[in-house]
Amino acid sequence: RLELALSYFERNQNETALDEVKQALAADPKLGPAFNLRGLIYATMGELQLAEDSFQRALQLNPRDGDSMHNYGWFLCQQGRYADAHKQFDAAMAMTTYRDVPRTLLAQGVCFGREKRWEQAEAALTRAYSFDADNPVVGYNLSDVLYRRGEFERARFFVRRINQSKDYSNAQTLWLAMRIENRIGNRPGVNALGQELRARYPQARET
Repeated sequence: RLELALSYFERNQNETALDEVKQALAADPKLGPAFNLRGLIYATMGELQLAEDSFQRALQLNPRDGDSMHNYGWFLCQQGRYADAHKQFDAAMAMTTYRDVPRTLLAQGVCFGREKRWEQAEAALTRAYSFDADNPVVGYNLSDVLYRRGEFERARFFVRRINQSKDYSNAQTLWLAMRIENRIGNRPGVNALGQELRARYPQARET
């Protein structure tokens, strides 16, 4: 039931996913991962109190569940409850058995960025990059933070790596690269990126 629920959730069929979670919990009311998934589903549906209750229940059942800590932390970050979010992220990464440290560093770095705490954001995202240098989401967010800190040459390095691959580049990454080249004063680079943006994503907001 739980695997079915996850499959439906990944296909954005939230109501069906929720029904499967309810059936899983009917079979085992102490199934912590079911409450964790229920929290994600409710958060996606905008049912914020139900989402929070679900994450808290998951952690009551398994206080050392790093996945629930990560998801609850990201939920709290999205609500602007940054101090509580960082407590969850830090608790997850403090456990020696936790295997998703790069994912949580990425989430924490983005969360620091939302607070405009650029130095902490750079530190978290740099650590995430050291674990997973080929992850374009990490590279993009690190480049964006460096751009906002005025570190244009360093920002250029990371976004260029992404834009070298059409599998990873998109309107967002091209637009970030254009802004970096503009601040550096490279008008030919700005124009070339602009042409690529118009050609590949004519309807994008960035275009």
